[in-house]
Amino acid sequence: MAKFSKKKDSGTPAISTASLPDIVFMLLFFFMVATVMRENGERKVSVKMPSADQVKKIEKKGLASYIYVGTPIKKYQSKYGKEPRIQLDDAFASVSDIGPFVLKEKAAKREEEKPLMITSIKADADVGMGIITDIKEELRKVNALKVNYSTKKGEVTVNFK
Repeated sequence: MAKFSKKKDSGTPAISTASLPDIVFMLLFFFMVATVMRENGERKVSVKMPSADQVKKIEKKGLASYIYVGTPIKKYQSKYGKEPRIQLDDAFASVSDIGPFVLKEKAAKREEEKPLMITSIKADADVGMGIITDIKEELRKVNALKVNYSTKKGEVTVNFK
């Protein structure tokens, strides 16, 4: 007859890593779905949108370049004052910086997207037309003729200053 011997306890078994790739891909998929990409970085100017009664949303926001115009927020007022300023990406800019900014944005797009690009001006309701006219002149120089004025839907009020 055969002798049966007891196996000696060799400690705890090794942890199985067979399901590790599944867990990694599940986490990757979760973060890809749940993560929201920010449009632009820190807003350095305050923008209180004007109202408009006829508004239309931009279809492809990825094709829009944003120019913010407004008074600097409190954090930057000691350095830049309270006069309306232009913000491109994450930095204050002058009117002469708009042309190179738009050309840089256009160069980053694919060839078939370039004619569809829109320049969106997000200006404070209290900003004068002088700075907006200067921005439009710079946009004409670089042939960026599709311009959008960002507003909020509501009753139109006109303030003459």
